[in-house]
Amino acid sequence: MDKYLICGLGNPGDEYAGTRHNTGFMVLDAFAKASNIHFEDKRYGFVAETSIKGRKVFLLKPTTFMNLSGNAVRYWLNQEKIDQKRLLVISDELALPLGAFRLKANGSNGGHNGLGHIQQLIGQNYARLRMGIGNEYPRGGQVDWVLGKYTEEDMKELQPAIDLGVDIIKSFVLQGIDITMNQYNKLGKK
Repeated sequence: MDKYLICGLGNPGDEYAGTRHNTGFMVLDAFAKASNIHFEDKRYGFVAETSIKGRKVFLLKPTTFMNLSGNAVRYWLNQEKIDQKRLLVISDELALPLGAFRLKANGSNGGHNGLGHIQQLIGQNYARLRMGIGNEYPRGGQVDWVLGKYTEEDMKELQPAIDLGVDIIKSFVLQGIDITMNQYNKLGKK
């Protein structure tokens, strides 16, 4: 059976819930809710399992904290013997406006610490979905911005992208990265 690992990046703990840095977690939570599945506390992360048309899908929310996300990703790829081409990582992205997103088959970490650590451990050859969080912060205010919580207004802007993120996961599993990029990237522009 084909297996897939979908990893949403974020930080564990209530104090980080609803923060911009946890946008990856939010997409997986929306997917789990839509699929009526629940996360269990397992090694290196909260994990939920489902299947889509005979393909087994593991959802992973690492509990390693953002900067060590690669430990969780590498562990679950090895544990479940999942090919790296079947890994999709979902992260927040400062360089994109709030509510925009970009899907890529591979590439650099763009200065994102979570993606950077994953790249250190497994290389650059994995798909990633970058969810725009905007960058309306003063010089030197980046940390406060990414760890800041979304407002109700922000969520109205972000929710359609989260909903599309759920569809992108399904499409990635069923049709692969190339078709999914062609189909969805045009919807992610703001």
